[in-house]
Order: sequence, then structure tokens, then C-alpha cells
Amino acid sequence: MKWCCSFAFFVLFSRLAFAADDIMYERVLGPEFPGKYKHPASIDELASGDLYIAYYGGDGEYAEATADYGMRKQKGETKWSDPKIIAETPFFSDGNAVIWQAPDGLVWLFYVVRLGDTWSTSRIHAKISRDDARTWSDSFPVATEQGMMVRSRPIVLAGGDYLLPIYHETGHDTETVGADSTSLFMRFDVKKKKWSETSRIRSAKGNIQPSVVQMTGDYLVAYCRRGGGYGPGTEGYIVRAESRDGGKTWSQGRDTKFPNPNAAIDFIKLQNGHLLLVYNDSGTERTPLAVAISTDGDKTYPYRRNIAVGNHDYAYPYAIQTKDGKIHLVYTSEKRSVINHTVFEESAILAAGAPAK
Repeated sequence: MKWCCSFAFFVLFSRLAFAADDIMYERVLGPEFPGKYKHPASIDELASGDLYIAYYGGDGEYAEATADYGMRKQKGETKWSDPKIIAETPFFSDGNAVIWQAPDGLVWLFYVVRLGDTWSTSRIHAKISRDDARTWSDSFPVATEQGMMVRSRPIVLAGGDYLLPIYHETGHDTETVGADSTSLFMRFDVKKKKWSETSRIRSAKGNIQPSVVQMTGDYLVAYCRRGGGYGPGTEGYIVRAESRDGGKTWSQGRDTKFPNPNAAIDFIKLQNGHLLLVYNDSGTERTPLAVAISTDGDKTYPYRRNIAVGNHDYAYPYAIQTKDGKIHLVYTSEKRSVINHTVFEESAILAAGAPAK
């Protein structure tokens, strides 16, 4: 009985929300059920108005018994549902989960299945839901080459096709991302219902986990996490690449001025055309977690604000803008055991006015 009471208190505490000035912070889930490890999280607003979070979890990053979980916050409610398994592969480990609702109403779950000891053995699978992410289809493969992974949501191109950011990780090393690791994209032909690969983004240190926006017409810009090791250094920066043909081919990846401690970033286009970049503003640590905004089409980012600061690791940011214009950001912390959710208006970043690096 004492354990049950303590557990209930912990769950209640872990889901409390609080506001700090013009930003709402919510601790969605901590290291309680179903396993201490929760990483990374993705979020989407469904057609019903519900919010849905997907993540993978278990006893640890390389644990054998991991699965992908889903949580829902119904429109108008304040509480998230308990997490439940939405993808689980017998005898293998499941990884990164991306939840996304397409314009036709289908909800897609993209996720990673790791067949060996490292992420370089992974493949990308998917499921679809026709009832607002309440039930799911069987799993089917999207990218079967060894080392393929997913981390970011698709975008809808001008012609209606979907472009899913993916990456090919090499090295078979838990402490280093190989220099020949590349970012690329899977393009979904909505008429033929088929996926095909684009060309790859190559860079000096390697790059992974791209996020992409459509600037105008066939002009796309992608920001990517750098490759290399995880140790301290001063040479790590977010990698940027361009496409001038709707994502079919990509330029060489070049370092930006934004530091990157070999950590995930996110990059989205807001409803007003402004661009939002979420990243760790450090070359060595996954803190602070900062948001920068460009109002001039990716030329400059003169507005920046730290969203999470402290001794914890604030990692794997994932941002969306909901129909009401608010920006929702989820990220993990405390050694990948806590899922955090923040909500703010663009004005909260613009008002800060701090120059971005």
C-alpha cells in the first residue's frame, strides 16, 4: 500500500504544469512506469484537436526490451493519458518514434527497429491509423538499408508529395557518429503510394537527423546534427544544406555559426513564414536549450531565448505550431528519463530580442 501511494504521488507530481512568465512548462512523464528510459519524444496536433506524444522507452537506450509508446491529451483536457505500447518488435529493440498526421487524415507512426548491437544496424518501419491514432495497422518497412533511422516529421511539398527526413548512421560505435554518416529524405508519391530515396547530404564530419523546411517552391533548406564524437570540443556546428529541385538533390552540408555538441536540433516554418530553430547553445553540453527565430528567410536569427537552463541535459527538441498559433516543444532531460512539454507564443521569443550566435 505504501508503494502504491508513493507511486501515485510521483505520477501526479511528474505531470504538474507551471508557467514562467510567458512560457508554460509541463513535466509530462518521469522515470516511473513503463521503465526509466524515455527518449526521444515527438508530438503532433490531430484533426480532433487532441495532442499526441510518441516516444520509445524501456530500461535503457540499448536495452533489448524497448517499445514505442503513445500518450494523448484530449482537446480541452489538462491531463495526458497513461502511455501505452503502439509498436513492439519481438526479439528486437525499437527506437525513435515520429508521430504525424497527413493532410488526408491518416496518422503515420514512423519508428526505428534495431536488429543488432548498435544503431548502425537499424531500419525504418511505419504504421498508419485511420481513427485518429486510436488503433494501428500492422508494421511495414519504409527504408530497409542497414543503418537507416528517423527523427523528424515529414513536410508536404508544393505538389502534394510528402518528404520525410531520415539519416544513415555508420560506425557501429556507441560513442562516435561516423564521418560518412549522411542525411537524406524519403519522398512519398501520394498518387502511387510509394516511397523513394533522395540524394544524400554529405559533410566533413558527417551529419544526421535533418529537419527541413520549404522556403519557396522547389527551394528547401535543411539543418542537421553534426557527426563525430561526443567529447568536449570547439569545432562542432549545426550543418546546413539546400535543395533547388524540391528535395531531389542536395548541396554539400556546410557548418553554420550555431554550435552543436553532437545533439539533435529541430527546424520548422511558422504559419507567418518565420523560421524557428531549436538547439543546444553550446559546443560541449546539452544545455542550455535555446530557440532562435529568423524573420528574413534564414538570413539572420536576431531573436533568441533559452527555454531550459541548468545542470541537466535538455535534449532531442521537437517543435510544432498548432492551429491556434501556439508553439509546442517537447524534449527530454535528466539522463533521458523525463519528457518535458513547453508551450509559448512566437512573441515570447521575439520579445527577448537577444542576438543569436
